[in-house]
Amino acid sequence: MIASANLISCNFLSFGPLLHPKLHHKNTLLSLSSSSLLARPPILLQLNYGWRRPISLNKKNCNSQICLSSISEDPIVEERESDEDENGVEGDGDGGSGGDWTTSILLFFFWAAIMYYVFNLAPNQTPSRDLYFVKKLSNLVGDDGFEMNKVLVSLWYIMGLWPIVYSMLLIPSGRSSKSGIPVGLFATLSFFGGAYVLLPYFIIWRPPPPKVKEGELSSWPLNFLESKLTAGFLGAVGLGLIVYAGLAQGDWQEFYQYFRESKLVHATSLDFTLLSAFAPFWVYNDMTARKCYDKTAWLLPFSIIPLLGPALYLLLRPPLTTMPVSLESTLKSD
Repeated sequence: MIASANLISCNFLSFGPLLHPKLHHKNTLLSLSSSSLLARPPILLQLNYGWRRPISLNKKNCNSQICLSSISEDPIVEERESDEDENGVEGDGDGGSGGDWTTSILLFFFWAAIMYYVFNLAPNQTPSRDLYFVKKLSNLVGDDGFEMNKVLVSLWYIMGLWPIVYSMLLIPSGRSSKSGIPVGLFATLSFFGGAYVLLPYFIIWRPPPPKVKEGELSSWPLNFLESKLTAGFLGAVGLGLIVYAGLAQGDWQEFYQYFRESKLVHATSLDFTLLSAFAPFWVYNDMTARKCYDKTAWLLPFSIIPLLGPALYLLLRPPLTTMPVSLESTLKSD
C-alpha cells in the first residue's frame, strides 16, 4: 500500500514551502511485470486538473496499473490508455470538468487589477518621450545623435525573446483541452502585449492537453519550437543582452528615473516581472506532460532565473520523439 498525503493544489504555481513526502511501504511489493518497486520523485509543485480519481487497477493483460489523479503525491501527468499518445503528451480527457475555478477567478481579478494599474495608475509624465523611445527602439528613427539607455535597450529586446520561450513551453503541453481558443493565438499576440495578453489564456486554460499527432512533429510550428537550435539561440542572445545591461553601470540610475516617469518603461518592466514569475509553473507543466520530471527536475530551481532558466530547460529537455511510452504500452510490449 502507498500512503499518500492530502495536498491543496491549484492550477498555478504555489510559492509555499517545497514538500518532500516519503514513500512508505508495509512489506508489500506491487507486482508489475517483473515485481519492480515503484518509487516517486519529490513533489515541488502540484497541478489541479479539476477532477479527482481514486487509485484503480486495470486488469487488462492480467497486469496491475496504478492510475493516479493530479492531486496525488506524484508530480506526473496521469497515465491513461485512451488519453495518451506514443510521444508522452497526454490526450483528450475530462480534465477541468467540474473543477475548482477559484484559482481562475482569483487570477482574473489579479489580471484586472494589473490592467487597471497600467492604464490608470502607472506614471505617465513623458508621453512624447515614450513615443520617441518606441520609434527609436523599433529602428524607425535614424541616427540623430541620441544614445539610448543600454539597460532599456536590453529590456526591449529581451521582451522580444519571451514570447518565443512561452510558445515553446505552451505548445503543445500547455494547450487547453476545454478551451476552443488556440494557444497559438495568444502566443502570437504576446509579441505585442506580453504577459498582459497571456494572462487571459492562463485563466481559461484547463488541462490535460489534447493529443499530438505524428504529422505535427515535422510541421510548423512544432518543428521550430522543438528545435534545439531555437533554444540555444534564445539562451545565447538572452545571456548576451543581460551581460550588456549588467556592464552598463552608469545607465542603471537613468533607467530608474525612466521607470519613475515613463509609462512605457514602467509597464515593460512590470511585464518582464510577470513573465519571469509565471515561467517556473509552465516549465513544471511541460516536464510533467512529457513524463520527464524524474530526469529534468534538477532544472526546475533554475527556472526562477529570468529568461535564462527557462531557456536552459528548453535546451536540455527531451524531444517529443524520444519520450518514453506509457506504462500501459510497456506492459503490452512485454
